[in-house]
Amino acid sequence: MKYVASAILALSLAGAGAVALAAPTHGYVGQSLAPKAKVTMAQARAIALKAHPGQVTDAELENEGGGSGLRYSFDIKSGGKTFEVGIDAANGAVLENKAEGPHPD
Repeated sequence: MKYVASAILALSLAGAGAVALAAPTHGYVGQSLAPKAKVTMAQARAIALKAHPGQVTDAELENEGGGSGLRYSFDIKSGGKTFEVGIDAANGAVLENKAEGPHPD
């Protein structure tokens, strides 16, 4: 009986390890652009939440017009609405802070 319990434990641990290895990495859309940014995702997120407090539901780094042309874009849920807050990836300036319309991009 002791052997069976040890075998079950070993299989359980092996299965847990396989699940851990198969788990996706915690990246974000546009992460490949990060080396071009002077502001980190964490810094941009803090700036965005200061500009519009709430819960971040989506975050990405993208090439887009305005500012330096490289911006972090955050969807922030607040008061039952979703707001898009754009942060310049070169200097941390708030480029956009507005409620999303009925057809968000």
